[in-house]
This record gives sequence, structure tokens and C-alpha cells, in this order.
Amino acid sequence: MDAEAAASRVLELRTLIAHHDQCYYGSDAPEIPDAIYDALWRELQQIEVQFPVLITPDSPTQRISGAPAEGFGSVTHLVPMLSLANAFEDADIAAFDRRVREALIGQGDLEPDGLLEFGAELKFDGLAVSLRYEHGQLVQAATRGDGSTGEDVTLNIRTIRAIPLRLTASPVATPEVLEVRGEVLIFRADFKRLNQVQRAQGEREFVNPRNAAAGSLRQLDPKITAQRPLRFFAYGIGTVDDRTREQLPATQSGMLDWLVDLGLPVGPCREGILGGAGLLQFWARVLAQRAEFPFDIDGVVYKVNRRDWQDKLGWVARSPRWAIAHKFPAEEAMTRLLDIEIQVGRTGALTPVAKLEPVFVGGVTVSNATLHNEDEIRRKDLQVGDNVIIRRAGDVIPEVIRRVPEARLSTTRPFVMPTACPVCGSQVAREPNGAVLRCTGGLFCGAQRRQALRHFAQRRAMDIEGLGEKIIDQLVEQELVQTPADLYHLSTEVLAPLFRAKNPREESRAASNLVGAIAASREVRLERFLFALGIRHVGEEIARILARTYGDLEPIIHEDWIERLDQKLAVQKENQRRRQRSDPPLVVPLEGIGPEIISSIGEFFAQPHNLQVIDALRAGGVRWPVEIGTKVGWENISAEAVGVVGGEIETASGVCSGQTWVITGRLPSLSREEAAERIRLAGGKVAGSVSKRTDFVLAGEEAGSKLDRARELGVAVIDEFEFLRRMLNG
Repeated sequence: MDAEAAASRVLELRTLIAHHDQCYYGSDAPEIPDAIYDALWRELQQIEVQFPVLITPDSPTQRISGAPAEGFGSVTHLVPMLSLANAFEDADIAAFDRRVREALIGQGDLEPDGLLEFGAELKFDGLAVSLRYEHGQLVQAATRGDGSTGEDVTLNIRTIRAIPLRLTASPVATPEVLEVRGEVLIFRADFKRLNQVQRAQGEREFVNPRNAAAGSLRQLDPKITAQRPLRFFAYGIGTVDDRTREQLPATQSGMLDWLVDLGLPVGPCREGILGGAGLLQFWARVLAQRAEFPFDIDGVVYKVNRRDWQDKLGWVARSPRWAIAHKFPAEEAMTRLLDIEIQVGRTGALTPVAKLEPVFVGGVTVSNATLHNEDEIRRKDLQVGDNVIIRRAGDVIPEVIRRVPEARLSTTRPFVMPTACPVCGSQVAREPNGAVLRCTGGLFCGAQRRQALRHFAQRRAMDIEGLGEKIIDQLVEQELVQTPADLYHLSTEVLAPLFRAKNPREESRAASNLVGAIAASREVRLERFLFALGIRHVGEEIARILARTYGDLEPIIHEDWIERLDQKLAVQKENQRRRQRSDPPLVVPLEGIGPEIISSIGEFFAQPHNLQVIDALRAGGVRWPVEIGTKVGWENISAEAVGVVGGEIETASGVCSGQTWVITGRLPSLSREEAAERIRLAGGKVAGSVSKRTDFVLAGEEAGSKLDRARELGVAVIDEFEFLRRMLNG
């Protein structure tokens, strides 16, 4: 590449990188994968190394430059960076609207009955900064400071990719001088990852995203700032040259659109609003959505939309008359941790809950907050009796953020997680490689009862028609059903009052129908029964593998699942070695069932409570046809002699044996579940997505992307008629 071609390519690459920076950081809508972006960056870097004369201060590769500073210089703001007056009550906003209207009416700018237009924006919870561009190039950046003088943070600001080093072209000519005002902040997800890194490195964690953003921007070494996930949103302007000022948009909303045209990121959720009542509606709407934003906000900002009226209204003391910040209720507050109790969720998860001295935060009085899990309690070093900071955002469940860093009282006491379920007394087990403790009581645990019954009765399990959520809730609340086995002892007389029909005959008929549906469910296939038990991680496919491997429930119950887990782990280890040697992997029984699932199955059947429920179900008449299992090969697999396998899992014989199918669209006469069941009974497998390994796609009406993918890959596509013909002829 000669110098001329290099200069042309460098300009092209810088333009592309600036565009994609704007898409990613400004619009949150990346157009290319990270790998392609990185490739553009590396190409630019390589050309600049080959042609150093092409390196300019506004090149993306020059964002990090200069040695660590001994301190920050000061910058005087030619146009002061004023703070906004705060409003907390509806009456404050009504008064603001009235003051502004009266001032404009008095000057003859607004009719007495006219509505005033405001620009409504989000109030970001970050660090205010000022960016000075000269002839489109970033030359200086400063913090707000005291409003008149701030700190020079130019080198650090240059490391933030959301901030363009050079402005893009716009309908207005590139300004000779433009000072952009905005907020540096950290998104919540980035903040969480940042603290994970801090924790892994043994460094102090940041308290909240705002403090993290402020601390990151005030690093003396810009290389440290470059490692922090800082973002930026522009919301206003300061100094601007006279020529550009004459051409600026006439409104606040138009000015923000102009900043976007220049390549600067501007925050979302901004609206033009007529009248004070509309401002309150905007505030309430944003407050309800507060937790959905990826960044923290602590209120909204209202600004008179016409910029000439802003100039006429002027300033008072240290804030403008034409704008106000409408703050949200405080999200954080300090209180005392009185106790820690354990709640058992519908899936058996044990969650520690903080019992707090009641405190008003986030618009409500809070007396409980989540502590997530035992590891979080230890990480935050919480003890009962500590003073703690709690946080509540919108409808998000309050959580304890940290304890107040002061001397711990002698009356505090550490918390210890229970080893048995506080509801049913069953053993508590920690998930492999996880932080959550779970009750293994399953069918027996009262806390899991509603969910267990709903799962048990669903169509893909025991298929008890008419046993819906409302009836289940009543059965549990009135203690008519403790476990699924109790369903098979219910009578029409007991069930009738639950239907609450106006006509007693209708109650009796509905109850009789439900009793009949329960009776009909007594005859069930083993795989459906296994799925109905609600064993953690055992879905329909795992249940099918278990049923076909063992043929009956007894060998599953009496299986040595601890030994099976050891053998499975040993086989996995051996297969890793085989892959490195390009040898074929071992094929073992229960193919497709991993160690975590094996562990879960073993824990379930190790609990006497669960076995009692199964015995009660059998006593209630629940039964399944015994099949011929294919349990082979385990005896030849061990940690010591892992290389020998006595046999492989036998697959069901049939027209679909060894085939992988995908079902898409609406079939004329079969449901997709019915079609899938026929494929499985014929020895086939049903997958959720189309790939090169797919043998057939069964397509009905309104088939979508799966059909397109099948045609793209050349996979055979058949309709329901052809499918049924194959099933009959097979």
C-alpha cells in the first residue's frame, strides 16, 4: 500500500469506527459484531504504524495518550455550569409552571390562556462534564466543579468511546467553537461486571454506579480510566461561536437532535409536553419504567422548549428559571438489620430475607429485603444487628446493598444457613457450582405444593383436565390436598363447593367431571409419570430416556445414582482425552443426561418423603405399563477402567429410527405435541431448531424461519398428509 492509498484507507477506517462507536454507545444499536469492529481497529492501527505521519490527535487509536498526571489542572467555565432547582411534590411543579407562565405573559410572549411547551428529559445519575470542540475536534474536557471552575479531565475523557474525538458533519456548518454539556455514567450491567473484576483482583468494590463513574473519571492515569466502562449522554450546550449560535435550532428538543447529527449520544425517553399536567404524567410514566432503563436516573428534567424564551427568563442565584429537576423518591436509605429469615420458593430455593427496622425508601415503607443467597451475605459481611443501606428502584424487590462502614456493635451475631428445609425438614442441597440452596422435599414440601400440583396435573404430565390454578389454590388453602396422591381420594361432595356455581347442579356436574378426569389419569405411561413428579432438571426428554433405559420405576428408585455420577464424570474425562487424540468418544447408557441431572435424580429419590408420596400414588391406583428397558453397559464403566464399554443404548425401532425431526407451523389435524409424540414412538428425535443434522421438517400453515432455514440447508420438508402416510406405512 502506497502513502496515498494508506491516507485514503485511514480516513475511511476512522469514519467507519466513529460511525460504529455512535451506533454502539450512542444508539445502543450495534450494526456489526465485535469481531469485525476489532478487525477495523487493528487494520487502522497497523496502517498508522506503517505510516506514522498519518497519525492525528483525533484518531481512535490515540484515545489513550500522555503520562499519568500529578494532579488535575483547573478550567474556568466561560458559561457557568449551573445546577437545577429541585422539585419533590406535585405542588412544586405547579408552582414552577405558574412562575414561568406569569413571567412570559408579563413580557407579552405568551397568551394568558396559552399552554407552555416544555422539553422533558431524564435526569441521569452520573457526573456532569463539559466538552469543548474547536473546528469539530475535541480539545478540552472539564468536570462541573463548583459551577465556575472545574478540573481538566481531557486525557481521561478521550478514552471514552461514546464521546467522538471529532464531530461529524451536519446541516449546520461545523462549529468553530462548541461546548457540549452532558453526563458521564456507568450502566448497571457494566457496573456489576466491574465489581466482579474488582472482587476477583482483591480490590475494593464500588458502592454504586455514580461513585464508580466519578472515581473512574478522576484517575490520574488515563490508562486506568480506559479500562472502566464509562458512557456519556449530552443534554445541552455552553459556549458557542456567534456564527453557529445564529444557526442553532430554535428549541431545546431541536438542539438535542442537532447534537445527535454531530455524532454525540443523547439520552432516550425525551418528549415535548404542553402544560404542567403533562409534566406530572411524564414523571409518573418514567418512574414506573425506572427499573427498565439500563442506567440509573434519579428524576426527570423539565426545560422551557423555546431557547429564546430560555434566554429571556434568565437565571436566579445558581440555577436557571427556565428549568427544574423533578426528583424521584430516594432509592437508598439506612436502617437496622433486625433478623434474617429463610423463605422457601415454589422451586424449593432457600432465600435469606432481611427483616428490617421499617424505613421509607423509594416511595414506600420497607421492612423486608432480599439477601439473595448465603454467598452474598458472606461477601457483604452482614451480621444481624448491623446498620445497613437498602435500595429500592421502582417495583424492584428491595435489597441490602452493604453494611454501614463503622465499628460493629458487640450485640451483632453472624447468620448461619440451615441444613434442613424450615418448612418440611427435608435435606438442603447446594446446586453444583452454584450459590443456591434447595429443599429436596419436592412433592412433600408445603412451600412447593402449589407448583408441584400444577406441574403434576398439566396436559404433558398426568393430563388431569379441569384441575386448574384456581381449584388447586383452593385445595391447598383448605388443606384438602397435601401431596399429589391426595388427589386420588377426592370425592364429588368435597370438590363441588370449590366451583362456586350459582346452580348446585352445575357445581356437582363440574366436580363429577373433575373426579372422572382424575380417575382417567391413573393409567399413564412411565415417562409422563416421571415428568409429573417434578424432579429438578428432569424434563420430558430426560423422562423419556429414563423410561426407555430402565423400563420401570423400581430400578430407577434403587439405582446407585452416586456411583452413576462418578462413572459419568469419568467417561466425560476420558472423552476429553479421546477428542485430543481424535479417537471416537465412548457411548454410554443415559446418553444426553449430564452429571447435574444425575445428581438431581439421586437427591430426589434419596428423600424418604418423596418415596412415601410415590407409594401413596400407587396405593391410589396410579400405574403404568412396564416396558423392556435397555439398561446395559454400566457394569463395564468405572473410574479405574473407563476405556471399556459393554454396550450402547438401544434406540427404539420404527420408521423414524435414528432420524431428527423439526416441527413448525400449524398442522391441519394434529397438534405439534401429538406429532412429536408419534415421531418419538417411531424411534425418532424431535429438535427445536433446524441444522445440518436435521433429517425432516414437518411444516404446517404459517411456518416461519424454521422453514426458510430448512430450504436454505436443503433439508427435506413434508406436510402432515405425507407424515401420516409414512407413519401408517412404517
